[in-house]
Amino acid sequence: MTTSTASVAEITTTAIALLCRQIGPVNTVRFLNQFTTGFGNYTAERDAILGDATVDELVAEIRQRREKDKLRTEPSETHSTQQSPSDTNNGAG
Repeated sequence: MTTSTASVAEITTTAIALLCRQIGPVNTVRFLNQFTTGFGNYTAERDAILGDATVDELVAEIRQRREKDKLRTEPSETHSTQQSPSDTNNGAG
C-alpha cells in the first residue's frame, strides 16, 4: 500500500474546508485566530484613537451616542397618534 504525502498547503486547505463544514465558517475563523500572534502596535493605535481622553469623557461619549441612537430608533409621535381606518368607524364595521 502506498500513500502520497500532501503538501502543508494542501493539508491546510483540506482542514479549513473540513472545519467550515463541521463547525461553520465563523467558528472556524474563531478557532484559527487562537493560533495567530497578531500584528501592529496596540498601544500606539489605542493612543491614536482615544488620545488623552479620560474614562469619564469616554463614558459620557458612550452615553451620548446611545441616547442619539435611542432617539433615532424610537417611533415618532406622528406614527403613534394616527388612527387606523377601523378606528374612524366607531365600531360600526
